[in-house]
Amino acid sequence: MNIKVMISEEELSKRIAELGAEISKDYEGKTVHLICILKGSVFFTCELAKHIVPTVTMDFMSVSSYGNAQESTGRVRIVKDLDEHIEDKDVLVIEDIIDSGRTLENLLDVLAVRKPKSIKLCTLLDKPDRRVTDVKVDYTGFVIPDEFVVGYGLDYSQTLRNLPYIGVVVEE
Repeated sequence: MNIKVMISEEELSKRIAELGAEISKDYEGKTVHLICILKGSVFFTCELAKHIVPTVTMDFMSVSSYGNAQESTGRVRIVKDLDEHIEDKDVLVIEDIIDSGRTLENLLDVLAVRKPKSIKLCTLLDKPDRRVTDVKVDYTGFVIPDEFVVGYGLDYSQTLRNLPYIGVVVEE
């Protein structure tokens, strides 16, 4: 399998540090509760948290709409729910990639019912060409074209997550 680098490890590090500074400014004097959407966001969330100056708490949630496919099924299911309550917390949902927006729209509705003080969304990658719902993204790492990407947490049938960059699988 050939993989072409789309976003290098250096570009990722630089942009994540910039996002951390932006988030730090917006949450100055507050505690920000990060919700890492597993599995894909774990690399991004951990790296981003190192660049956030205000106090950070963290929880994990797994939401699926893909299975082993490259296209979202549109059916969303919670695989792992939060361990802690988010009522009265300033919540920042961390996602690896947003394409159709269906999963995030559903997830944000689920979380809003739990009465956080505030809720914002941060994504490493945004594919606006694929959007079918109007999801408000507060922090975006990179806007990318409609290509199937892997690496830095993003997978192809549960493989290639460990690549230190964002790549595109090139058909041979």
